[in-house]
Amino acid sequence: MCGTKKEDVLTPRSRPKSRTTRFSGRTSNPSQSTDFTTNTTTTSSSYRDSKTSTSSNTSLASLRDSLPENPNIYSFTEICRATNNFLAKRLGHSTAWRCSLRNRDTVVIQRKCKISREEFREKLKSICSTHHGSLIKLLGASFSGEHIYLVYEYIHGANLADCLRNPKNPNFSPLSTWMSRMQVAIDVAQGLEYIHHDTGFHHVHNHIKSTSILVTEPSFKAKIAHFGTTEITGELIRHKIPAKSSDSGEITEEETEQTLTLSRSKSVRINGTKGYMAPESLSGGNIGQKADVFAFGVILLEIFSGEEPVKYVYGKTEKVASNEIFRRVSLLDTAREAVASPEDGKIRRWIDRRLRDSFPVQIAEKVTRLALACVDDEADRRPDMRHVAGKLSEYYLRSNKWTDKMKAPPGFTSSFAPR
Repeated sequence: MCGTKKEDVLTPRSRPKSRTTRFSGRTSNPSQSTDFTTNTTTTSSSYRDSKTSTSSNTSLASLRDSLPENPNIYSFTEICRATNNFLAKRLGHSTAWRCSLRNRDTVVIQRKCKISREEFREKLKSICSTHHGSLIKLLGASFSGEHIYLVYEYIHGANLADCLRNPKNPNFSPLSTWMSRMQVAIDVAQGLEYIHHDTGFHHVHNHIKSTSILVTEPSFKAKIAHFGTTEITGELIRHKIPAKSSDSGEITEEETEQTLTLSRSKSVRINGTKGYMAPESLSGGNIGQKADVFAFGVILLEIFSGEEPVKYVYGKTEKVASNEIFRRVSLLDTAREAVASPEDGKIRRWIDRRLRDSFPVQIAEKVTRLALACVDDEADRRPDMRHVAGKLSEYYLRSNKWTDKMKAPPGFTSSFAPR
């Protein structure tokens, strides 16, 4: 009888306590005890799951708020105060100043702009919403008259041209190993792949060159600078053209293509370096992502040869043997000669001698052929950046295996000092 009364007291609706387990052990009906224990466990488990879900949502919301999705709009007074009325030291020979804005180390770039405020707002929001480790972040902008001031984050390092060619010490390069140069190449390729295919807006950089690629210290990672400058300033005009219609004759929004052309406004100056500009850019045709592919192909040849795209050498030529004149030497021509030559060791001699022949020759030839495919005169025959980045990733892994294989065994030392 006492057992029956205790069983009547215990019901599933009662609040679970630590001493409930002792009562459930003495109940005459084990099924009730099992059901009660199961309900208690389920209640506490669902409570913990809901608590975890709430904290996870809170952390994601705080993370989303912390990301600089919304661009900063700076007043012109802030820009003047930060750059000391533009009397601060410029970066290089361009209209760019390093300064501090809103407690951040930044770089302010001045450009002319002739687009409407509404179009400027849309493009600025699109560019500032991009996030990639190989891109220097655009933080915001400011307007004043016909000029626009773009504010980028400041990254400590040196541009790729200075890393490859230092006039004060031509025999030295911080990129002294094959893997360090492969790292720079794959960082730039992945950054361009993101710009072309992963942003959803089919962006074009249009200013890829060795001086617009920053090599950071001490990891020697590469970052692409000035992304978004050409589109925000109105240098490139985006047009929508209808693609091929469907069977029903209707053209949907997803079926429209976009093309870019150079702005014909006289107030906008077209900046470009001939050594990196694709043939269609020089002729004033449509500017697309394949123009960036061409420029990247030149960068790739530049990284592994150490030479600039175009240079003029003072010396004798075959046509004029008696006179010494300047002759033009193109990096693209020397790379094609090295690949096409049946002579053994031509690629090895074409690669930068500062690498001291410590690189996989077969992979070096494959990388050179990939770069030459990128600089094809016909834009349609050039590969896209997704294909290029995938190939470089494959060559990077194979180069890494070659490097591990060629390392000296532990405990092995060598010395060339006199004994």
